[in-house]
Amino acid sequence: MLPTGLALHKKTMSEEKYDLIVIGGGPAGYAAAIRAGQLGKRAVCVEMERAGGTCLNWGCIPSKALLKSAELMANIGNAEAFGIKVGSVDYDFAKVIERSRGVADQMAKGIEFLFKKNKVDYIVAKAQVKGAGSVELTEGERKGEKLAADNILIATGCRAKQLPFLPVDGERVMTSREALVMKQQPKSVAIIGSGAIGVEFAYFLNAFGTDVTILEILPQLVPVEDEEVAKALERAFKKQKIKSELGIGIKSADIGDKSVKIEYEKGGKAISLEVDAVIQAVGVQANLDGALADSVKLETDRGFLVVDGRYQTNIAGIYAAGDIIGPPTLAHVATYEAIQAVNGMFGQSEPKRVTNFPGCTYCNPQIASTGLTEKAAKEQGIEYKVGKFPFQASGKAVASNAAEGFVKVLSVPDTGEILGAHIIGHDATELIAEYCLAMGMEGTIDEIHHTIHAHPTLSEALMEAAAATADEAIHI
Repeated sequence: MLPTGLALHKKTMSEEKYDLIVIGGGPAGYAAAIRAGQLGKRAVCVEMERAGGTCLNWGCIPSKALLKSAELMANIGNAEAFGIKVGSVDYDFAKVIERSRGVADQMAKGIEFLFKKNKVDYIVAKAQVKGAGSVELTEGERKGEKLAADNILIATGCRAKQLPFLPVDGERVMTSREALVMKQQPKSVAIIGSGAIGVEFAYFLNAFGTDVTILEILPQLVPVEDEEVAKALERAFKKQKIKSELGIGIKSADIGDKSVKIEYEKGGKAISLEVDAVIQAVGVQANLDGALADSVKLETDRGFLVVDGRYQTNIAGIYAAGDIIGPPTLAHVATYEAIQAVNGMFGQSEPKRVTNFPGCTYCNPQIASTGLTEKAAKEQGIEYKVGKFPFQASGKAVASNAAEGFVKVLSVPDTGEILGAHIIGHDATELIAEYCLAMGMEGTIDEIHHTIHAHPTLSEALMEAAAATADEAIHI
């Protein structure tokens, strides 16, 4: 007997007709297929590697497992602040990496279970759109088979960009993918790029004693974040002995057998840096290789697929969602988009495009934000007020030895409309949801201020920052 819910059929897949074919099994793809299954639709998800895609297998999930190990290592190092003596501490770097792979494996199995639960067919293969309603499997055990459906959703995501003068070899030069399975811990590393991936790897490796230098072409760390938050992170990294070289221009790189030598310029001065390894964290690019037949001409912009308000491409019946339709390239945004697309194509609700969303960075201190930065508000000529509350004035933060950072909120002076919120500090990524909800419901800064928050909690800082907009914060 086969396990209940395992979708096997006497007919070949080429003889079957689906309601929805999803290409890509990441946060957009698997969510789309599962949602279609929930609606009683016949859906299939084709993924070329494993359910969960890049995020679950090579990004969000395994990297957070590594960062949890780093956080524990850092906490043990600060144990005396809590009156606890631990003596010398050792670690097994290979086991740290192994644990992260185990977490990814467990979560991938969970997605496969959800496919069965929702009667979604799952095929490990590479797929190509041959035209409206037609998909062919081009790699894998079932190569050559064709699938048919009224609706096709492309959710092939993105892959890491690579600098042409730094070819990836998986040992001396890596992207985040190779870094997640590095066999040996480098004694020194240069991380090129200081977005979320760059600063997270900087924190992780530094926590285990690697000498880390961040190289960033722009004048601040985490360039998409508020400038004040970026400066706070730079100060925190300096305390942790993570070097941040900002506003630099890389001139050349020489990859040797045991090291990489990078020549760069900063403020007109030539600087040479030699490290054991380099991690490239310079962004992502659309992953459409082989996904479209030559005859399928989908409109693109900088390599990303262009879609309308219903997530439909310029060819009727072919939709796209997630990273493949462009920034913000975030897993939670991808899931939202995919569910909106499926609800729309099957008449459940009118699809919505992403407007308000949280951006989260899991270094230490954590960073989370939503809405406008001060710089963006100024550039758009929007009048605003700022409310700010430091975690050093939070009883819970001080008691937890986590008093670094602050909450900052921007709002419209007359109406109290919330324009943006920016948090740097312990559990910032958990706290940001309150401001996302408030903005989604068109709540005001006064409503956050007058909502009773439990004491003592870190969330009180959200209330106090709102109160500070009107100079009514109690604890500062």
